[in-house]
Amino acid sequence: MDVKANDGTRGTQSTSDAPSHDGATPVSSASARQPSAMRARLRGLPWRRIVSYSAVLAMFGAAFSASWWFSCGFRGCPTVAQLQAWRPTEGGALLDSKGALIAPLAPVKRVNVPLTRVPRHVQAAFIAVEDRRFYTHHGIDWHGVARAFVENVKAGGVREGASTITMQLARNVFLSHRASERSVTRKLLEWRYARLIESALSKPDILERYLNVVYLGNGVYGVEGASQDLFGKSVRNVTLAEAALLAGLPKAPSAYTPRRDPSRARERRSVVLTVLERERVATRTAIAAARATSIGSLPAEWQPPRRTDSWAVETVRATLDSLRRVGAIPSTVSDAQLRVRATFDRRAQFAAERAIAGGAAQIDNERSWWTDRPLRTQGALVAIDPMTGAIRALVGGRRIERKGFNRALRAHRQPGSAFKPFVYVAALQQGFTAATMVDDEPVTVGEGRAEWTPANFNDDYAGRVTVRDALARSANAATVRISRDVGIPRIIAQAQAMGIESALPAVPALALGAGAVTPLELTVAYAPFGNGGMRVQPYAVEQIEDIFGNVLWRHPPAAVRNVLDAREAFLVTSLLRGVVDEGTGRAVRSAGIRGPVAGKTGTTNDGTDVWFVGYTPTLVASVWFGSDDPTPLGDNASGGRLAAPVWARFLRDGWHSPEKDAAWRVPAGIVSRQIDIGTGKLAMDWCGPSRREYFRDGTVPTESCEHDARIAMVDAEPPDWHEPPSLEDLDLSAAVDAAIGAITDKRGRAAARQVLDELRRIAEQQDRRRRNNDRNNERNNHRNNDRNNDRNNDRR
Repeated sequence: MDVKANDGTRGTQSTSDAPSHDGATPVSSASARQPSAMRARLRGLPWRRIVSYSAVLAMFGAAFSASWWFSCGFRGCPTVAQLQAWRPTEGGALLDSKGALIAPLAPVKRVNVPLTRVPRHVQAAFIAVEDRRFYTHHGIDWHGVARAFVENVKAGGVREGASTITMQLARNVFLSHRASERSVTRKLLEWRYARLIESALSKPDILERYLNVVYLGNGVYGVEGASQDLFGKSVRNVTLAEAALLAGLPKAPSAYTPRRDPSRARERRSVVLTVLERERVATRTAIAAARATSIGSLPAEWQPPRRTDSWAVETVRATLDSLRRVGAIPSTVSDAQLRVRATFDRRAQFAAERAIAGGAAQIDNERSWWTDRPLRTQGALVAIDPMTGAIRALVGGRRIERKGFNRALRAHRQPGSAFKPFVYVAALQQGFTAATMVDDEPVTVGEGRAEWTPANFNDDYAGRVTVRDALARSANAATVRISRDVGIPRIIAQAQAMGIESALPAVPALALGAGAVTPLELTVAYAPFGNGGMRVQPYAVEQIEDIFGNVLWRHPPAAVRNVLDAREAFLVTSLLRGVVDEGTGRAVRSAGIRGPVAGKTGTTNDGTDVWFVGYTPTLVASVWFGSDDPTPLGDNASGGRLAAPVWARFLRDGWHSPEKDAAWRVPAGIVSRQIDIGTGKLAMDWCGPSRREYFRDGTVPTESCEHDARIAMVDAEPPDWHEPPSLEDLDLSAAVDAAIGAITDKRGRAAARQVLDELRRIAEQQDRRRRNNDRNNERNNHRNNDRNNDRNNDRR
């Protein structure tokens, strides 16, 4: 019992209080239990699960690191073919639709030269200063890395780098957006890209690209550009002293350029010459002579000998900015790093810029005769493919303005009579035909409480005329009568459906072009006339690539939609061909343009704006001239006299002749008949002059002109083109008719009759022109007589 007590509490107590045999301090029972408890807890942990998770995390980390390394920071590494094809950019490239260079996208002072044009002492100077083990390492100089590490540890910061020429090339090409960053990830990426470059290119290729890409101060890149800028000569003629100066610039281009501090540049050159002597690039004698050479005076700042300005470039830059805003192309990629294939035609673009500049200067020359005000006539031109909307040429002013006002896209000006085709197409939809007779006499239209009386140009009225002649003459009075029958709301709806996006006023004057539009939208709205009734969306860029050929963005397939019946489009085109052949647009023919051409002139009040919008089967283009003020262009300003000749000049110099184009095909549902011009009815033997006219099925006149023979043949004051041909012409026509009737073969007879119709048309045109001249001479004589009478009366 006592033993139990001793073995129990008392025994425990005595054991705990007794000194140990080795004299150590006894440990309490709680302290003795702590290690065992910890061991128990550790033994209780799920070690297998922890090890498994750690292994998974390690594998994931390794996989992530490997993926990051082999994908070049998850950006995707360039292929060997891309690295071999890459060359330093000279400002990006804007290519036309055929791949010809229009201009650089950004002004970059660089001219790439092959390594064979760089003297050996220049090559050796850069290698000695920047990377003396260039030919022995594989992109990374590990000796240099170790040396830089030791020096930086001693300095307690980054004091020395270990970038090789290959790494510098990698940094300039792939990491330019992180140029100011000092981080481990950027350095690792430099190593990765450097190894890729070394595996794809030979040492000479790497050196050539480096010498063309390196920045050497004053905004100049590459040894050729720097030689031109600092010495006024090509790098192939650079001396040893000049080579040392160039090789000293990469360390701090802004600090060591002689344009900023000649004395500091000389000190840096001396350091480089010491390195060149140590590396035995040149003899001591040559080094000493180079040290004694003065830097001398510098030439004027150098500019690359290439065209960098064009309205095409300005248009594409605006497109690139828009794509960056929506994230379609990376914001970190500059214009200088892009290769853009545009829709422009190089020849057409340059011809357009010359045509507008020359036309504006000619107008200013005329205006200078009647005003002392400073003159600055402006102009714009837009040319597009009528089938796709691809812009072939665009000019926003007489001179290129960097980020300036692009009048082709943003100037809202009244189109005048160039708006009339939308009135006439709406009329055709309402049952009018080319042979419908309308009154071309003064007309008064109520406009609210006020009355509006539109006048024809020079107050010249033709009486009762066909729709074709009304449009050819650009008769305002006749057009207003037609618009009153058709309705202004219907005209607005048709114009907007075809491409006019600006708001149009619902007033009677809209029929004569009172609503302001831009040259681009007016050009787009004419396209359905020439393409069979399809509305197109204009665009300027086909595809955008980076410097390695990766496609960053591609224009989606051209979107078109039907807005006009193909038959109506053909009928309007037929009417507008008459404007060019015989009407206000005949200056196009006078300029020597042949083949299928249609178009319409436009002139606003007081000659403030003049237009010509014309098209061929392959191109639709508009020309506008006016002042930004705006002010009148002159007493005799008109679209036919000022804009149409410039349009013809552009077409002649910048596009192929329409004679090479197949004329617009007659669509199904269109028939043709010979129509008497004086009555608009079917032509018969005893009627006046006639012409071939097109109609939709069901709209051909049913009556012949013989019912109105007296009106057809005897007109109190017929328009110029209403007068019949001479009797000799009629006798000849009858003789030819008899000869054709003797032909027994049907095909031969049809062919002969077509020849006769064409001969008749030519004879009628010549006859009209002769009578026009006679009539104008008669009017001039009357005016001269009136002036003489007035002078005599004044004297009296």
